[in-house]
Amino acid sequence: MIKSAEFVKSSFKVEECPEQMIPEYAFTGRSNVGKSSLINYLTNRRKLAKTSGTPGKTQLINHFVINNSWFLVDLPGYGWAKTSKTNKAIWKKMTEDYLITRKNLTSVFVLVDVRHKPQKIDLTFIQWLGEEGIPFCIIFTKTDKLGKNQLQSNISHYQKTLQNTWEELPPTFVTSSVEKTGGEKILNFIEKVNASLA
Repeated sequence: MIKSAEFVKSSFKVEECPEQMIPEYAFTGRSNVGKSSLINYLTNRRKLAKTSGTPGKTQLINHFVINNSWFLVDLPGYGWAKTSKTNKAIWKKMTEDYLITRKNLTSVFVLVDVRHKPQKIDLTFIQWLGEEGIPFCIIFTKTDKLGKNQLQSNISHYQKTLQNTWEELPPTFVTSSVEKTGGEKILNFIEKVNASLA
C-alpha cells in the first residue's frame, strides 16, 4: 500500500539521479501506452506523473520516493513521440545508460498496450533487457478496452511470442487505470521484493 508519494527530482543523466541507495523500480514503455496514468493510479495521486494527449511528455528520468522506502522512476517512453531523431537518440542513450549503470535498480516494468499484437519495438527492448541481464516485468495496460475473451487471447498470443526466445517468462501483470485493476498485485510484488532485500 502506498501511504506517501513525493516527487524528488528530474535528471538528464544517470549521474544526476538521487544518491540515496534504496530499491528502485523503473516504468517505461512505448509512447502512449498509458504510463503516466498507471503511475497516478498506483500512487493514488491524480497529477503525480504528467499525463498528456501528446505522447512523449516524459523527457527526463523522474524519481518519486514512495513510503520513504523505495523509488518509483518514470522513464521516457520509446516509439513514435513527435520529436526529432536527435531528441529520440538522446532519450534512448539516457535511458540505456540509466538501466545499465544504476546500481540500486531492482526491476523494470515494461508497459505493453494489450490491444495490439506484439510490437517489434517492445520485443526488441525486452530482448535487450534480457541480454543486459536487467530484471523486468511486463504490465499489460488498457485492458478495459477489450472484452474478456479477446483480452485472454491477446495475452496468450503475447506470451507465446515471447516463448520463441525466452525459456522462462517474466512476471506479468494485467491492469486498467480506468477501472483501477491490477495495481494491488504490482505493489504486492514490489513489497515482496523489498522484503527479500532487507
